[in-house]
Amino acid sequence: MPVGATQDLLKKLDELIYVRKRIKTGATVYHNGNHFHSLYAVKSGFIKTETLHDDGRAQITGFYMAGEILGFDGIATQAHICSAIALEDSEVCVIPLERVENNDNGLHELHHHFYKLMSREIVRDHTIMMLLGSMQSEERLAAFLLNLSLRFQLRGYSANNLILRMKREEIGSYLGMKIETVSRIFTKFQEQGLLEVHQKNILILDMQGLEKIIGQHAANNRPFDKN
Repeated sequence: MPVGATQDLLKKLDELIYVRKRIKTGATVYHNGNHFHSLYAVKSGFIKTETLHDDGRAQITGFYMAGEILGFDGIATQAHICSAIALEDSEVCVIPLERVENNDNGLHELHHHFYKLMSREIVRDHTIMMLLGSMQSEERLAAFLLNLSLRFQLRGYSANNLILRMKREEIGSYLGMKIETVSRIFTKFQEQGLLEVHQKNILILDMQGLEKIIGQHAANNRPFDKN
């Protein structure tokens, strides 16, 4: 939601929420092919989005945490092109798009914010496509961890102590890598003193070391940034 929003605007934002919906681990927020009618703001928990290849393989397209909005994929065709699945027990706020579009009760600032969110999704998808084509495997994983660190920090959590809600194979699917490669690089980063790895608990010991791995990509592109 907009930074520095007034209490009046926040009240109007709250009125747009149709319902708050609890999603159990493994349950879907929406399926590929479902009719599009709403956006979904993550109130708590962690959500992944995925699409299916023609051969039936799932491709992870994004991870969303508290404070982030998903569902923009359905706007163009009025049908979702991916599925959204809870990685842990989560709660989402359902925001029917027509309420945003048709509500002129002083919400011009909100309309502008949603346009910015949609633009960021387009830029993010393009950036990821470009970086996955130009980055080596170690650079991809370093960029992924730095992005998670930034997103947690912006929400008031530790930037160094990360709890990964996704499995290694899901990280690999998102980054275009095999699970063996993901595990090997985690081990390498730990041996280099960049991380401490305890299953899903990741302690970043050397943030600058991770930034050096991705070099100019970090300076020019803010890899995988969703904020």
